[in-house]
Amino acid sequence: MRYHDITKDDMKNGDGLRVVLWVSGCRHRCPGCQNPVTWNPEDGLLFDDGAKREIEEQLEKPYNSGVTFSGGDPLFPENEEEVTAYCRELKERFPEKTIWLYTGEVWEDIAGKEIFRFVDVLVDGKFEIESRDNKLHWRGSDNQRVIAVQESLRCGQAVLYDT
Repeated sequence: MRYHDITKDDMKNGDGLRVVLWVSGCRHRCPGCQNPVTWNPEDGLLFDDGAKREIEEQLEKPYNSGVTFSGGDPLFPENEEEVTAYCRELKERFPEKTIWLYTGEVWEDIAGKEIFRFVDVLVDGKFEIESRDNKLHWRGSDNQRVIAVQESLRCGQAVLYDT
């Protein structure tokens, strides 16, 4: 897996102060995407132990709420296995930190994936430029949803995240 950036002290991509991993690779190619540079899975840096260490050093800080996986798309086929394994590892090491994940996929189509055993909040759906709203919290267009994953798994349907 490759990635473009690790953002520290981010307040726009999830609740609280977060570290964000911007993975490479996306097949959605949404018109108006804020990160088209992340579409090509061959671009960016190799996600290695140094990148993991950089994220984990941030998560060790008590004021940091958690990690967000964005991109690109963390569920891009070439990313999913490694992102799932890393989410498992982070949840075991930092159980008090939240994991957020952004994808262009829709919850109803992906709810059965193993990764959701470790993810707390999902922002689903493709970005739609015609539905863009700069006043939305944690999402770019009003078709996207902010979903409480563990509650959704228990209920068997998408439950919106309530701040």
